[in-house]
Amino acid sequence: MRRVIILLVLAVVGAGWYGLAGSTVAVAVNGSSVSEAQFHAELRSFQTSPGLFCFMSSLANTALAKQGAGRDTVTAAGESAWANLRVEGLAIDKYVRVALKHQPSAAELTSATSALEGELAQAATQTQNTCPGTPAQALAAMPAELRAAEIEEQASSMYLVSKLNTTIPLTTSSIKQYFTTHRSNYDKLCVSVAVVSSSNLSAFAAAQKQGLSVATLAKRFSVDPSSAKGGAYGCFEPSSSSYASVRADIGTTAVGHFPSTGLSYTPTAGGPTYGLFVAATSRTPSTLAQAQGVVISDIQTLNATSANAVKAKILLGAGVALDPAYGRWGLSSSGPAVFVPALPAESGPASTSQLTTAATTPYQ
Repeated sequence: MRRVIILLVLAVVGAGWYGLAGSTVAVAVNGSSVSEAQFHAELRSFQTSPGLFCFMSSLANTALAKQGAGRDTVTAAGESAWANLRVEGLAIDKYVRVALKHQPSAAELTSATSALEGELAQAATQTQNTCPGTPAQALAAMPAELRAAEIEEQASSMYLVSKLNTTIPLTTSSIKQYFTTHRSNYDKLCVSVAVVSSSNLSAFAAAQKQGLSVATLAKRFSVDPSSAKGGAYGCFEPSSSSYASVRADIGTTAVGHFPSTGLSYTPTAGGPTYGLFVAATSRTPSTLAQAQGVVISDIQTLNATSANAVKAKILLGAGVALDPAYGRWGLSSSGPAVFVPALPAESGPASTSQLTTAATTPYQ
């Protein structure tokens, strides 16, 4: 899966560094490279196609360019993010071809195209971006050489994931089995919230220990508008884009109780921070058809976690060379990656928006 790739394996074929051929190569990985001209054409395609820009920025979780004409509209962070994705794709494809001796078939490429379109749609949903057009139209807007490379790299990554011993294959039977085993993770959740000021947190905790109900606690301490209804906030199906966050915020707390420790919540940027407490007031079992989207997402996350262990081992020896204009290849807390050049950090409209940060209400 392409989303898995972003967290996944940047495989190594040998540990030697491959030099850049003067200024004509932007990125080189284990002998495979992207020329300066090709790299610039890819960046220009993001600038000129709003749909492609939106979907691919969602995938990278940063704005790859500013909309407009001219190279000066590309952000330093965007160049580095794109260089990092290109390094990943090149490394995975080379590893599958050389180490695993596998070249994607026509059928695999067709499947990879559909999978990549699905990953682009999922990325846009998860980053809360409303992208113009469809993922298929975004792929069609890519330069032909890039589109072919992206689809092949997607196919190679899917093959690689299938070869990891700890991964769960995304087959109908495996998805069904995983859902059956973890059925309670996909209940429809009706929730109440309490947004508590820092000055009232101690009193809230004391009242909670006395056994006051969720509704009473919310009415007495919450500053959220839902306090008038005893904190009742609504119900979330597994198909809801907010479901994963709601489920995580509830955690393992029993139905009808707020967790003992709240989340840090800042409704207004630069404003005061509150404690956010989320309680499940009811749980209703869902069917696999209702929960399939989040089940697949959970399996992908598990697969990515397994793959990270592989990535950490093989990236340390990756043969990567990068034009310093686009960043530098170094070691981060999560493993080797492309770092932004020594410029002030830049941001764009495609950054992830967390549900429990600056917003007028805890869940959107």
